[in-house]
Amino acid sequence: MTSRGVERFEIAGPAGAIEAVLDIPAAAPQGVALVCHPHPLQGGTLDNKVAQTLARTFAKLGYAAARFNFRGVGKSAGTFAEGIGETDDALAVLAHVRSRFGEALPIALAGFSFGSYVQTRVAERVHAEGLVLVGPAVNRFSIQHVQAGTVVVHGEEDDVVPLAGVFAWARPQQLPVVVFPGCGHFFHGRLPQLASVVTAMYPRGGHAGRP
Repeated sequence: MTSRGVERFEIAGPAGAIEAVLDIPAAAPQGVALVCHPHPLQGGTLDNKVAQTLARTFAKLGYAAARFNFRGVGKSAGTFAEGIGETDDALAVLAHVRSRFGEALPIALAGFSFGSYVQTRVAERVHAEGLVLVGPAVNRFSIQHVQAGTVVVHGEEDDVVPLAGVFAWARPQQLPVVVFPGCGHFFHGRLPQLASVVTAMYPRGGHAGRP
């Protein structure tokens, strides 16, 4: 399945305008996906390659996939809010996409690094069918336990979030971690592999959006 199109738009958020991009699947969406980018004070934007890969992967799975700039990034108003305000931003974007495509559609949440932290907070406020956490920043933020079936992907040679810390977080939850050998935090050269893993492991996987 190929993506039907990409739309760039703005909505009114809790701190002002929120800049967002929507990847729309070829057929009628079978779900909505929200993707959160890495730390806004360290260069993270909605155009981050991992965030783009996650959005495009979900669009191919049949989801209307939104990614957005956290407050203070790009055209989004406001200033960094330690993940608390960013959670409110995420919820505003999710509400907008759901109002457009259908409140009854299942929700997928995906985040990279700091974005993973925000998504675990979002998951406390909405019912999501599944989470995808890539390079979760467990050593920098208090990431709580997550629901069963959450997909966690991490690089063996991540020097931003050491793999040992992710194992320590995942172990008491008996949560599997997919490790990419020889891979750093930003998954350089490994984005096609990341897309394949998410497609294979997400709860509905390649079945989503099929006729």
